[in-house]
Amino acid sequence: MLKKVSLFFRNYQLAIFSGIMIGTSYIPFPPWALFFCFVPLWIYWMQNQNSWKKVFFSGWICQFVLTLIGFNWVAYTLQEFGHIPWPAAVIGLILFCSFASLHIPLGGLLWYFLSKKLNLQHLQKILLLPLCISFFELTYPMIFDWHFGYTWYWADWPGVQTSEIWGIKFLSVFSIFLNLLFYFAWSARHQKKQALLYLGSAMIFFASINLGGFYLKKQLPPPNASVNALIVQANIGNLEKQYAEKGAGFTDFIVKEYFSLTESGLKEFANEPVDFAVWPETAFPVRMNPRYLSSGYGYQLVDFLKKNHIGLFTGAYGEDPRSQQVSNSLFAFNNEGMILTPTYTKTVLLAFGEYIPGGDWIPKLYDWIPEVAQFARGHGPVIQSFGNIHMGPQICYEGLFDWFARQSSILGSEILINVTNDSWYGKWQERYQHLYMTLSRALEVRRPIIRSTNTGISSVALADGTILQTSPLHEKWKYLYKIPYFKNPTLTLFSKWGYWIPYLFLIFWGVCIFGIKQFTKS
Repeated sequence: MLKKVSLFFRNYQLAIFSGIMIGTSYIPFPPWALFFCFVPLWIYWMQNQNSWKKVFFSGWICQFVLTLIGFNWVAYTLQEFGHIPWPAAVIGLILFCSFASLHIPLGGLLWYFLSKKLNLQHLQKILLLPLCISFFELTYPMIFDWHFGYTWYWADWPGVQTSEIWGIKFLSVFSIFLNLLFYFAWSARHQKKQALLYLGSAMIFFASINLGGFYLKKQLPPPNASVNALIVQANIGNLEKQYAEKGAGFTDFIVKEYFSLTESGLKEFANEPVDFAVWPETAFPVRMNPRYLSSGYGYQLVDFLKKNHIGLFTGAYGEDPRSQQVSNSLFAFNNEGMILTPTYTKTVLLAFGEYIPGGDWIPKLYDWIPEVAQFARGHGPVIQSFGNIHMGPQICYEGLFDWFARQSSILGSEILINVTNDSWYGKWQERYQHLYMTLSRALEVRRPIIRSTNTGISSVALADGTILQTSPLHEKWKYLYKIPYFKNPTLTLFSKWGYWIPYLFLIFWGVCIFGIKQFTKS
């Protein structure tokens, strides 16, 4: 048995090494191997280019290892959110790691078949490697849509400012292609001058995109408006929330906690006008619709807002008027306690948390897995107008999707507002991953984004990507942010055109590879 294990590690050590480098170059680790992490895997593929099984399986091993390192918090979430025993949660993590990043082995498979079908030469095969992985990274559907572009933001590299042109995901494509120069440097390791030329070229490309980002940030016009938002983080954990949902006595405590913290914030920042407060996802622990505001906790909320003369954006449970299903919604109130329309209902629901895939066609699934909720689904981005400010609401998971923020900016949002509950994920990696993935939307559409969470990390990112004060984890906290923004902002190139630059780049690269083949023939 030990011999078999040892043989396995010997055979696939390059794939494992790539997986370790990729996994430890993603948030919250420093991006130490970002530009050469694929090189060991590509070496293995070139050594085994006649076996599609070895190419695919090595890619699968690589993605399994990196997912295990980067997303091990999935086991905690399954135990905490799904209430399943730890052994089953670990099995769930293994299953997740088995398919979460299949863009890598699928890229290898595409590389193998194109190399064979087109009868590519050695150089062409090498040039095809980053194209195939990048293509599947752009197109493969992921539950958590992670990529290396976020590490640029995490590392605070100026090149992240170029996201307004081609989106932050192109920086991941750029990073993958820089691996190509390191591959050439490794191949020329016995020819010192040539190897240094490749490494120097990689440094020049990296410096160039950072200089471009630095220039773009300097060219941003100064904002022409500002708003003061009080973010309130009441540190309401999952047990208290579940009790409130089940009517087990915590509802009154939660409501009073938010009232108390908000009033405390108003007193603490009394020298500054507060335009509105922001409470996180499902912060108000009872179902909220206009008809519920005339009595009970709804009436208490309206009275609180009137008394303190403050507006509010708060996550709460709503109700779909057609299906009568419960919804995960974001409600806006003016400082007279009037609910503003439209109410936003979460559109991108979390699989196995807020719905069961296929449950619309097989309703019996909800009987078989009663732990999973069945939430009503919203109809996409909307604009919530608070006075003359146009807000683009999003709830939790939706901050991971650049298309959502793009659509919001096209509709006319001036500020993005995200309410989140990250209390299901522990204190380690996910908090920082989710924070930077969400706040990066500010760079792509050049609108500030407000992020309010139940237990942290809450913060604000400005249109230039600057991250303001961040909240502590698992502590009661409130902070007043003065947020400069643009009235009637123009659309960025990315907002207008999306991923046309990354796709055009891949097409251009493919044409160049084919051109090399035609040139050598002639």
